[in-house]
Amino acid sequence: MDYKSAGVDIEAGYESVRLMRQYVARTMREEVLSDLGGFSGAFSLDRIKGMEHPTLLSGTDGVGTKLKLAFVLDKHDTVGIDCVAMCVNDIACAGGEPLFFLDYIACGKNYPDKIAKIVAGVSEGCVQAGAALIGGETAEMPGFYPEDEYDLAGFAVGAADQKDLISGAEITPGDVLVGLASSGVHSNGFSLIRKVFGTEEKTLQTYHESLGGTLGEVLLRPTRIYVKALSALKEAGIRVRGCSHITGGGFYENVPRMLPEGVRAVIEKKSYPLPPIFTMLQKEGEIPEKIMYNTFNMGIGMVLALPEHECEKALSAVGRAGEHAYVIGKVEEGPREAVLQ
Repeated sequence: MDYKSAGVDIEAGYESVRLMRQYVARTMREEVLSDLGGFSGAFSLDRIKGMEHPTLLSGTDGVGTKLKLAFVLDKHDTVGIDCVAMCVNDIACAGGEPLFFLDYIACGKNYPDKIAKIVAGVSEGCVQAGAALIGGETAEMPGFYPEDEYDLAGFAVGAADQKDLISGAEITPGDVLVGLASSGVHSNGFSLIRKVFGTEEKTLQTYHESLGGTLGEVLLRPTRIYVKALSALKEAGIRVRGCSHITGGGFYENVPRMLPEGVRAVIEKKSYPLPPIFTMLQKEGEIPEKIMYNTFNMGIGMVLALPEHECEKALSAVGRAGEHAYVIGKVEEGPREAVLQ
């Protein structure tokens, strides 16, 4: 009797590390002091020494049941981007710069090629965010997960000068709300999505002209990473007063999280183009409109509150960073809530 006969292949673990090295190398920053395979990741804090009040920020999240679609379609090279995005967008939302990232993969059986594809996606997400992938863990857990399934989660650390933190406290009536376009459903609401569409491979592989691709391709499209857009605003000298990452809970839960007491966010639903996947989802599932806006991002991955006079400058800066942005509403006096009209 040995560990392999119990279902854990140590040699496969070594091979996974060998295959992922090329992807991890893409993410290196000069502050990284450790190599892949050590017991911990080391990162120099020299970069933040010049800050007046250096502040660390952190974010942790997973991909959720979106992974079920990756299993069915045997496509594993983009879910890592989702994992990174869900963590670093929260850091950027608070005004921070993501510094480094760690991933955790738990699987029923370690297939090195599959693990390497997952890490390739994590690496791509880290490159997009400017964060170093300095460590992680691949846990082979036979009997706990089915052999062909896995879970994926991550943890990110970022930094900002305290004076640059985006808290929402400065938001005032008259501020403009700018929405950054999402790439689709991102990584939230998939329990409802699976209930509506199911997970049959034939269904997911069906091409829809209205979507411009197969249903599976559109649903697996990775979450947008908004780090560069927020950085571009800062470099342009624009003070973002509030920022909300539209994840689970949609507009109704997430937008009020950036608001101080005494103001409300009024969002015009027709102020930006609604991606067709949401129209199809609502129709197929017979989902009430309010539930849609309380579950999904509905085409807007991040909402920013800005002074009105900074609006045009902000739209230009976000565009130069490669993102699409729209003026989607305004801030008014009222109870702390999101109003969609």
